[in-house]
Amino acid sequence: MRMMTAGPQGPALLLVALLTAAVPIGAAFEPGARVLLDAHNCYPYDGKWADRIDRALSTGTPLAIEQDLVWFHGRSLVAHENPTGDEPTMKQYFFERIRPLVEAALRDQKRDTWPIITLNLDFKSEEPEHLAAVWTLLNEYKPWLTTATRVASIDDVQPMQVGPLLVLTGESDAQRRVFHDEVKVGQPLLVFGAVHPGGPRTNYHRWSNNAWRVVEPAGQNHAGKWTAESDARLRQLVKNAHDRGLWIRFYTLNGHDPSDTSGGWSPGYNFGSEAAARERWRAAIRAGADFIAIDQYELFAATLRSMR
Repeated sequence: MRMMTAGPQGPALLLVALLTAAVPIGAAFEPGARVLLDAHNCYPYDGKWADRIDRALSTGTPLAIEQDLVWFHGRSLVAHENPTGDEPTMKQYFFERIRPLVEAALRDQKRDTWPIITLNLDFKSEEPEHLAAVWTLLNEYKPWLTTATRVASIDDVQPMQVGPLLVLTGESDAQRRVFHDEVKVGQPLLVFGAVHPGGPRTNYHRWSNNAWRVVEPAGQNHAGKWTAESDARLRQLVKNAHDRGLWIRFYTLNGHDPSDTSGGWSPGYNFGSEAAARERWRAAIRAGADFIAIDQYELFAATLRSMR
């Protein structure tokens, strides 16, 4: 190999080489690069707890926010089950609420911090009209979104064009057909699905979504003490996902007095005490899990900040 001689062009060439070898924009959000609060069920129930999105956003960005969607009388509504029609739409409750943050991010162009928000879609019903309506909504906000080019083969993984907002959805094949298969080759993919268990990363499938039972099979209510075996299992699950180029999410790690129902949280996700949950939070953070779904947004965010 010919050695570079010193001269007027030496420093300039060295700078070019360093820039070429630098971490590319967007690498800061690749699997394993950061651990985020995933604000679980971040929407009102029966008109209550309407401040959940404000509480989640108050913890700072980057973060993930989950929105459950139900099709009701020709509209997609943000709701868990049994909608009445009074529930908000995702455009109203989510997209317009985050508009100031996204527009500020677009003005500032600090792309190494993008995506500032990850939207996790949890479809509670999959009517073709419902999926089509959500696809139309996402197209309204296309300039905000992290995308990848649709190519002929789903196995041909394309680089992502990183935007302030990343949209993830489930592993359903019905969703894949609308959000990938029916998109014309050359057009952008606007949303990315979860892999089926053990499945590979594809141009569309970019993440792994897991109930906590994959770590502690007894589930949250009967988990008992945190063990070295569980910790090793957690670390291996995270490593396996990252080695396959996937983000990984675990849900849902709550810990509170079971008699306290003031938060409107699902009892099946409760470890029974804040201390028991916090031990799992720390373990998941240390393991490098990308998205950790929690209903106790502020408590988890404080733990995450202290460990950073």
